[in-house]
Amino acid sequence: MAMKLIKVGIVGTGYAAIKRAEAIQNDPRATLVSITGNSPEKIQEYCQKFPISSVDSWQKLISQPELDLIFVCTINRDHGIVARAALAAGKHVVVEYPLSLDAKEAGEIIALAKKKNKLLHVEHMELIGGLHQAIKHHIEDIGEVFYARYTTIATQRQVTRSWKYHREMFGFPLAAALSRISRLTDLFGNVAEVNCKNRYWDVPNTDYFTSCLCNAQLTFSNGVIADIIYGKGDKFWYSHRTFEINGDRGTLLFEGEKGTLIRDQERIPITVASRRGLFAKDTEMVLDYLCLSKPLYLQPEASLYALQVANMAEHSSISKM
Repeated sequence: MAMKLIKVGIVGTGYAAIKRAEAIQNDPRATLVSITGNSPEKIQEYCQKFPISSVDSWQKLISQPELDLIFVCTINRDHGIVARAALAAGKHVVVEYPLSLDAKEAGEIIALAKKKNKLLHVEHMELIGGLHQAIKHHIEDIGEVFYARYTTIATQRQVTRSWKYHREMFGFPLAAALSRISRLTDLFGNVAEVNCKNRYWDVPNTDYFTSCLCNAQLTFSNGVIADIIYGKGDKFWYSHRTFEINGDRGTLLFEGEKGTLIRDQERIPITVASRRGLFAKDTEMVLDYLCLSKPLYLQPEASLYALQVANMAEHSSISKM
């Protein structure tokens, strides 16, 4: 029996939206029907790249009766309102993290998806990527873990007034960049204590900023202490990404895509698979779930828990002001 073709709509026209469209184009089980975005110019460019129709608002898109599945790839601030409305309209929903900037709203959206018996998948493709899989494969080699440090610094010499540098549209840094927490909660479990400091370099008389620096320390119930450092913008002079995990028998060190297992004088290279193709892999898994009932790699409750930790970090940073 022929399988029903899944008809897809996308909210957003940026990088993630383009990667989703490419993945859908390459899968015979789905077809991209319609898109919308915040910029008429970007919508036009998108429709030139992909021969599909467009509408001028996400409200119109989710009301299209022929659509089965909505990908939410728009600005962070709007994830929650779009996902909630799409579920209420009877659509399956995939949303790039975070599901919402507010954990309470995210919990309500998860409850709505269950009530509607619809898929709600919050993308956390870092968990299926080569770096995280390499960590999980080798973490037993370093014995009992007691400390981790995850640093992401992204320099940008000329910062434009985009949503990624707007307090409300981007959101609190550790909610917006939720993968920094979700990696750690996936590895170490529940968090017992959160302490955080956050700083913006603001554009005067606006909600825009040119740099931010967020530093949070998480203490896990199993005793592991983890520091998260996230910064971006024009105050930083070089970009780097480092993930260090210390155990009583060794250290795992990942600098960019280069991994090393360190024990005494040993320096053992760790192979890390490329990050390329993760949008396609995540999209394939979503269609496998809808067409074949194959389980997904993450339940939305796990993303919700990471978001709750991010909200705790935000509250901690405000209390220290």
